[in-house]
Formats: sequence, C-alpha cells, structure tokens
Amino acid sequence: GNVFWEAVGQTKMAYVYLKATEGGDRIDSKYKQNIDLAHQYGIKVGSYHFYRPKTNQRTQLDNFLTQCRPEDQDLLPMIDIESTGGLPTEEFQDSLFTFLHMVEKAYNQKPLLYTGANFYDRYLLGKLGDYKVMIAQYTQREPTLKDDLDFVLWQYTGKGRLNGINGHVDKSRFMGNHKL
Repeated sequence: GNVFWEAVGQTKMAYVYLKATEGGDRIDSKYKQNIDLAHQYGIKVGSYHFYRPKTNQRTQLDNFLTQCRPEDQDLLPMIDIESTGGLPTEEFQDSLFTFLHMVEKAYNQKPLLYTGANFYDRYLLGKLGDYKVMIAQYTQREPTLKDDLDFVLWQYTGKGRLNGINGHVDKSRFMGNHKL
C-alpha cells in the first residue's frame, strides 16, 4: 500500500527493509518510490529478495540486482528464506548456497539472511554460522535455536503498528550488541 514516509520519518524508526523482488520476475511496483522517500526522510534502508528454491538462481539474482542497486543501500542486502519449494533438504540447501554465493559476489558482501525459527531448526540448522541472521518468531519470548546460533535481529511481530502506514508492519529488534 501507500506509505506516508514523512510520518514514518518522525518516529524513532532507525531502519527499514523494503521488499524489492521475489523469485525470477516479481518486483514491488512501489519499491523505487519507497526507497527514495525513506531516504528523503532520514531512514536507513535495506532491501530484500524472497528466495524461490526452484527458480533459476541467475534469473533471481538478475531480478534482485535490477531493483536493489548497491548505491541505494544503507544496510546489507537481505535474502528471505521461508520455503524449500518442495525440494529435498540437501537439494534445497545446495540451491540456496549457490544463490547466496552469487549474491555475495555481486554485492561484495555476505547478505543478511531472514528465516523463521522453526524453518531454521528444520532445514538450516548449523549451516548459517558464517552469516548474519534475522530470526522470525512471533512470541513474547526470545527465540532459542537448537544450535544456539547468535542471530543479529529478532522479528517479534507481524502485527506491529507505525504512524504513516495503514495496516500491520513487521517489527524487529537488534539482539545483544549487534549492528548492520
């Protein structure tokens, strides 16, 4: 929907991640407007790509690079990992890490990875130690992962409110002394 960035900029919001792309061909039609206005009102911005394991990695990277230009980013590019696409775990992991290495090469840095606590424990346990990770878990208690991964951010709700945005927003907080 429409975001009133002037109002968002008057809150104590330190940063925002904007969805740029999904899979090989989906883009957010309001992305360019949103990133420009967020910057105009003094908000640090990062962008994310929703990863589709069965879609060609090069096609996905090209889609992300078209929207998420490095010069527009204040924060690490983020990859949203929520689905195996029905692939067996090992095949999913191979697909994902091929893509992550391509993203790292294109952006000259490792991306931030976003995933849910249960998804992590089931499909990515012990595999993300070299990455900064945001964990989603919509509960009152901080997530505890089976391998005690030291994650950077905790997305604690998908039903947050923020002046300038009609409807719900995801909210997260930094853990420990982490920063991006």
